[in-house]
Amino acid sequence: MIITASHLTKSFGPDARVVDGVSFSIQPGEMFFLLGPSGCGKTTVLRMLAGFLQPDSGDILFDQKRMNDVAPQHRNTAMVFQNYAIWPHLTVYENVAYGPRARKLASIDRRVTDALRVVRLEEFSQRKPAQLSGGQQQRVALARALAVEPNLILLDEPLSNLDARLRLELREELLRIHRETRITCLYVTHDQEEALSLADRIAVMNRGRIEQTGTPRELYEHPANEFTARFMGELNVLAPGSPLAATLNGPPNRKLGFRPESARLAANGIPAVVKHATYLGSKTELRVETATGEALKLWTGSIVQPGETLRFQVAPDKLILL
Repeated sequence: MIITASHLTKSFGPDARVVDGVSFSIQPGEMFFLLGPSGCGKTTVLRMLAGFLQPDSGDILFDQKRMNDVAPQHRNTAMVFQNYAIWPHLTVYENVAYGPRARKLASIDRRVTDALRVVRLEEFSQRKPAQLSGGQQQRVALARALAVEPNLILLDEPLSNLDARLRLELREELLRIHRETRITCLYVTHDQEEALSLADRIAVMNRGRIEQTGTPRELYEHPANEFTARFMGELNVLAPGSPLAATLNGPPNRKLGFRPESARLAANGIPAVVKHATYLGSKTELRVETATGEALKLWTGSIVQPGETLRFQVAPDKLILL
């Protein structure tokens, strides 16, 4: 099933348009992300696709069927929330069975068993949520979504309540589960690493609009504008015609950017003085200043001390025009 959002708009009051002409399509079996800062409208879009909010204008299509006026329970979608939203007084089995029972679906035991197998919680089926870790509770929420066998799963920042280690573990689990089930997913987050590591495609949102849609690699390496470039990761931005931009052969009328990892230390490179060096385990983050006054951030695996002068190069294909 192809999921299409066509020119969706939504306002909450005369001066509060939170979604402004958003259009995208999700292909069958795709993990599609809406990525953007808080307040950009991404969750509002998700809630419109779920049927919890009505768009002011525009269309929601499942294949070619217009869904704007279809009630949430008749859209065959499932939600996974950031706060799990599982019943504390029910066992894992009963939590997962709740959705199929509420929708009066057949083969409830088979659905629950299959869903718990996919999320690897079969042995926890008779436990209560209080007996589970946060990561296990989120897997229960995901199993509950899988049990109704939806056409579309909507995930609203599902990992935001977990600590850093659990987020990494659950990210790997989500990737495995999606590869196994190939259920179409719309995933909302502000976390760039989640999007880069999980998404088939990403739509970057800002102030109610989509700035750019593409694969993770396309957005990171070939951003369409400065907002996308900055939001997708660390970025050094050089003013048009600045001395360093000229040295790097940048056009005189365009901003030029490059990512910290794109710089390579080289004996015949551009000189810069190290102002700060922060060891981060897999890399050292350097704050440097060039002879012409540009303040930059560079990443290196070398041991460099503040006060040292280093030389670096940036390959032409790593430069980003903004």
